[in-house]
Amino acid sequence: VFLSMYFLFQRTEEIALFIRNCWYVAAWSHELIDDILLGRTLLNEKVLLYRSADNQVHAIEDRCCHRGALLSRGRLEGSCVRCMYHGLLFDAEGKCVEVPGQERIPPDLKVRSYKVVDKAKLVWIWMGDPALADESKIPSFPYLEDEDWHGYPDYLYYQANYQLIADNLADINHIAYVHTNTLGGSESYVKEQQQSPLEKFEDGFRLTKWHMNSSLPPFVRKIEKNIERVDRWNTAEMRVPGYFYLESGFSPEGAGIREGNKAGSLEFHNFQALTPETERTTHFFWVYLHNQKKNIENISHSLHDSILEGFHEDKEIIEDQQVVLDSDPGFKMRAIASDAPLAYLRWLVSKKIKEEETQDMKQA
Repeated sequence: VFLSMYFLFQRTEEIALFIRNCWYVAAWSHELIDDILLGRTLLNEKVLLYRSADNQVHAIEDRCCHRGALLSRGRLEGSCVRCMYHGLLFDAEGKCVEVPGQERIPPDLKVRSYKVVDKAKLVWIWMGDPALADESKIPSFPYLEDEDWHGYPDYLYYQANYQLIADNLADINHIAYVHTNTLGGSESYVKEQQQSPLEKFEDGFRLTKWHMNSSLPPFVRKIEKNIERVDRWNTAEMRVPGYFYLESGFSPEGAGIREGNKAGSLEFHNFQALTPETERTTHFFWVYLHNQKKNIENISHSLHDSILEGFHEDKEIIEDQQVVLDSDPGFKMRAIASDAPLAYLRWLVSKKIKEEETQDMKQA
């Protein structure tokens, strides 16, 4: 099996480092409204996210350099944030611009600032070397801004390492067992499915699986009453460090979806972004989109609730998995053939982390 599954079986302790020179999702754009000061830990760093009076999004360290108070408990003043412990005022670059009762401000009285971009309904942050932050490398999910696609963005908080969640997303087969009564519908999805070869990229992979002449899964039966038997497809794409794109659909049986004929199909687009909080906790941003022309709001609500129910099924297993792995450091996971995509993704993450470590040593 790919790469002898070596990286799949590394313990969580061995994969605790993060890729830093890449774009992460820090928040949904709508989280930064009404002068909110959003404190969020990202890659073990306390970050304050806010939108200034000129509608620009900023990110600075969420820790006053004076006494370590949280700036997220402060007050927004234009494009600046005032610490409400002793009143120090910091600008959007992290520089202290006012100390009440003190005229001279030492130049080292500042907090870290981060490169941040508000794009496509998401707030993206660069946690590494700011000189390397290239906005053209921000992952793209155009359906979020397409008026023909509808859905409700949401957020979950996992008490688990982000790579355990990525493992789950990379293995579509789990839907037949974890989500039998919600997203999957039948164990035959695994036993009777057909799949394309794994398409590998420098930063991820793509894989399509088909399940021909199958019944609709429970979450689709809620919104579609007229189709009996369908041909189902899932095209999953993952990019490091933890971006998941899923194009899925259900076509009337025999319509020819393997040849590209999607006429009359129900289609969905799913986006999920994993941003590590710590080695044991993860921010999980997601949205599930449809392009139906009627009953748009009802369908959006139904799909959101169904997918969320499925995510909670995953979440329970993954968070328990984290506890089990932590309880026995000597335990080694074993491989099966369907682990190839997730093993490849883990290998890529490990490779990029090592490349960053090598570069840091050269610059030291």
